[in-house]
Amino acid sequence: MKQVVSISLGPSGRDYEFETEFLGQDFYIRRIGTDGSLEKAADLLSLWDKEADAMGLGHIRFPYDIGPEHLRQNLSEKLKKLTSRLRTPVMTGENLRKVGHEWSFRHIQFKFGNNYFNNAKVLFLSGMTNYSMSKVMSEYTENLTFADPVLENGISKFLNSLNELDLYANQAHEVLKWLPGKQLSSSVIPLRKWNEYIIRKAMQKANIIVVPYYDFYKYVEKCTIEELGGKIVISSTVYDDQIRFLKERGVNVVIDSTPKILRQVVGVNVLEALIVAALEKPPEEITNDDFLEIISEQRMDPRVVFPSGDSKRVNRFAFVIHPLSKEYLKKDKTVKYLSKVTPPAFMDAVEKVVAYAPPWVYSKVTGIKSPTGVEAEGWLITVGGTPKQMMSHEPEFTYKRLLQAAKMAKRMGAQIMGLGAFTKVVGDSGVTVAKLADIPITTGNSYSASGALWAAADAVRRIGLIQTEPGKKIKAKAMVMGATGAIGSVCCRLLAYAFEEVYMAGRNMAKLLALKESILTETPEVKLYLSTRADRFLPDMDVIVTATSGAGKTVLDITKVKPGCVITDVARPLDLSPEDVRKRPDVLVIESGEIELPGNPEMKSIGLPPRVVYACLAETIVLALEGRFENFTIGRDIEWQKVREIYKMGLRHGMKLAAISGVNGVFTDEDIAKVRQLALEARGGK
Repeated sequence: MKQVVSISLGPSGRDYEFETEFLGQDFYIRRIGTDGSLEKAADLLSLWDKEADAMGLGHIRFPYDIGPEHLRQNLSEKLKKLTSRLRTPVMTGENLRKVGHEWSFRHIQFKFGNNYFNNAKVLFLSGMTNYSMSKVMSEYTENLTFADPVLENGISKFLNSLNELDLYANQAHEVLKWLPGKQLSSSVIPLRKWNEYIIRKAMQKANIIVVPYYDFYKYVEKCTIEELGGKIVISSTVYDDQIRFLKERGVNVVIDSTPKILRQVVGVNVLEALIVAALEKPPEEITNDDFLEIISEQRMDPRVVFPSGDSKRVNRFAFVIHPLSKEYLKKDKTVKYLSKVTPPAFMDAVEKVVAYAPPWVYSKVTGIKSPTGVEAEGWLITVGGTPKQMMSHEPEFTYKRLLQAAKMAKRMGAQIMGLGAFTKVVGDSGVTVAKLADIPITTGNSYSASGALWAAADAVRRIGLIQTEPGKKIKAKAMVMGATGAIGSVCCRLLAYAFEEVYMAGRNMAKLLALKESILTETPEVKLYLSTRADRFLPDMDVIVTATSGAGKTVLDITKVKPGCVITDVARPLDLSPEDVRKRPDVLVIESGEIELPGNPEMKSIGLPPRVVYACLAETIVLALEGRFENFTIGRDIEWQKVREIYKMGLRHGMKLAAISGVNGVFTDEDIAKVRQLALEARGGK
């Protein structure tokens, strides 16, 4: 049986000894801590020389991964002196650590969907110690912050890129060690307190905190749940007491880059010594490729620990909102007061000024939790232009502000951004923004179409004028106006699944025939009727969906429809004006279906009941929960497959139809009951 002995400068309270098998060979492993005594460590190394097949030297401060050569070699020279008289190979784990760090991050990124670190805000408490780790992380996110100047030199300045870290390590670091910054920060209480404050704030803003294994507690001992709650903490050789410490402070995930392949948590020096002893090769002959081959074959994966016991993942999104009118701007108390004491021209000026304002964060969104266990958080970002202002400018005016919002979202750590309401209508409906933004974009139109028809089906049930049977098609007539358009064709397909008869109205009969042929291959039992004159069938329809692109034109004479008819207006801009809707109080006109979010979401009001959001926002959240960080719904051509896909994803993540909205907001049960009563009266009590 081979022996591996680890002489550690760490606490003796963590000593262990056990037998194990590695690479088909039996091993006896022992750790002996010296509580920081270098002399005792030297004596123990001499004592175990020739007794052990390989030795490890643990709990040492590894040389910096970056900086002047003499700084990086300083420790190596000391170790050479310490081990020069020994015949047994002594391993510190440095070589395995460097190879393992890169492997760890790439493995985690792949294991959790190839997007785990995407755009995350990462705080390195020591970038010089973890430079190789930060280089790999920079492939997935640009949101890197390094605290070296603050913690090492007492200078109230963070580094925010690898280039800044390079400059600090290779030039500024050497100069700063001669300045009294550290002594000053430790003796001047206000400066010390300020540095502690900005470190706490940096931790609070980060999604991921990288803590050096050496002096672990020194870096985090003063941290509370406010700094660490909900975070991912990355370190190496994380012992059980450290896991408990992080659990008490609400850490969601601990990633230990040192794999746990044995029954006991052991340092990277032990693993490296095991490999050397097993291969029976001089350490200098073992290459990085050898280490990588063993890591792969032995499944030496990084350890992922969920301190609470439950798997935790929090994905991040952003969503663009905007004021719908000048009245919306009056939600600001100052604007509301001034509007009362100034002429109307004042609000016109405010509307124009706000349209030119840079984007700003309206609200943080938290508490969204899918039944699958995945959570989502995000930001509602306001772009100030009202629809009137957007339409009065060239599309580039809105593109510029949306791209500014995308940059802001990326800096905050969002992994996908949705375009809300009018911002997805202006110009090319997100195509240009998606092409130029550094973050995936979706308009939300797929879930909007799905949600509107979901709402229509629910409205038919709640009005109760049509008999419905669970699992069977509805015995009623449904019409789609604008049937061959992008949204209209999707609506036709959805209605064909739900209704016995579907009427498709459009301007091009050839396109209608092609659409009919396609739908019948999916739902051959439905009865389809085609027309280029929708008004011929209006009085017979039970459900009408308007999905035209005739902005500003009258596409439907509401006075001709049947009492109790359910009209769903999915066109943007809307086909029916508020004035049209008021003409027929016995008809239910739906603008959208709103979605209830899973979990206990918290955010500022967006004009809907608590937990309820617009379907376009819900699409962005569903994609975040699913980890689908991609351009999903872009452009005016909505894909039927994506409408069906986002609907199924929404159900999987606990989305529910929460409300039916019209021109005046959400319909209550009383509103729908009134429509039913008026419809029955108009039908003569039938």
